[in-house]
Amino acid sequence: MDEVKIRKKQARRFMLLKHGLIGEHRFIGRQGILDFVKQAGCIQFDPIDVCGKNPELVLQSRIKGFKKQMLYSLLYEDRKLIDYFDKNLAIIMTEDWPYFWRYREAYKTGGRSHNEVNAVCEKIKDIIREKGPVSSADLGFNDKVHWYWSSTKLSRAALETLYFRGDLVVHHKKGTVKYYDLAEKYIDAKLLNSKPIADDFEHQKWHVLRRIGAVGLLWNKPSDAWLNIDGLNASVRNEIFRQLTAEEKIIEINVEDLKDRLYCLEIDLSLLETVLEDPGLKPRCELVAPLDNFIWDRRLIKALFDFDYKWEVYTPKEQRKYGYYVLPLLYGDSFIGRVEAVRNNKESVLEIRNVWYEDGFKLTQKVKKDIEKCFKRFADFNDCKNVIYTEAG
Repeated sequence: MDEVKIRKKQARRFMLLKHGLIGEHRFIGRQGILDFVKQAGCIQFDPIDVCGKNPELVLQSRIKGFKKQMLYSLLYEDRKLIDYFDKNLAIIMTEDWPYFWRYREAYKTGGRSHNEVNAVCEKIKDIIREKGPVSSADLGFNDKVHWYWSSTKLSRAALETLYFRGDLVVHHKKGTVKYYDLAEKYIDAKLLNSKPIADDFEHQKWHVLRRIGAVGLLWNKPSDAWLNIDGLNASVRNEIFRQLTAEEKIIEINVEDLKDRLYCLEIDLSLLETVLEDPGLKPRCELVAPLDNFIWDRRLIKALFDFDYKWEVYTPKEQRKYGYYVLPLLYGDSFIGRVEAVRNNKESVLEIRNVWYEDGFKLTQKVKKDIEKCFKRFADFNDCKNVIYTEAG
């Protein structure tokens, strides 16, 4: 089809509508979680829990009626979702397990402390067959080995390697402790060892298409949205975009005042047409996760929303502009600020330690009430009784 030309406001609204972050909720309850993960491909996982873990934060902003236990049950009871690697460590649909066989194969012949790990892998699987799910503390094997961030116990390195290889899955978690069990007990035999898309280039095409769908709009240039797509250099990416455009799987979009062309999935054309009809979309106030699919490409968010966001978790305290764990604050089709919110478990309250509004933003009484409602919903999501406003120490 011909190139589509839209305004920045329309581009913003398209992305927000696709993500279910504007207007009436598109995603509702447990089924809404599955619908969103299927659309997004993956939700990036991170274990830091200041006011909810990243996947929970992603879902609370979109899923009407979301409770943390819903995600836990879909992962570890129904097994419709699974922890595995996509864009870094992530949550994916269990049905997508076969598409990541290349990662599993790579870990069978490589990885840190390969020889030491291989020496105990079969012993560990035998222990699991006899005892059931285990954590690294249940195994012994306490020798220290070289691992990815620092040295670690052989038991942990072996469990994680077997997980990377697809021999084990995360059975459940207690806090940050993972318990592993045999993958064959939880993944259908038809999925477990299936190896779809044998051609490496076709797999890269599949993955690029998946990532465009995960963000909504993307450009053909370096981006954090392409992380963990093996071999995706500029020339390969250019050819993939050329082919996907020729096959009419993606649509080229010209956004006013933007030098680079953006692309969306062809299957999202109806959403784009909805935005072009200029419907009255009800503004929502939402706190957005720091590793949200929507903001994977920070430069794109700066270009479209004029919002410059950096997650400062790994920035030394004295160099932070805002705070340790700060969430973007979305209102309607604009980012209006950022919030430092902390769950105080002892007092069962949500502490709003700081709110930084964007330059030029005017806080009307209506917007103020909507923000307060947003904070109250966020407190409920965190099982907090009240919201209190404090100053960060």
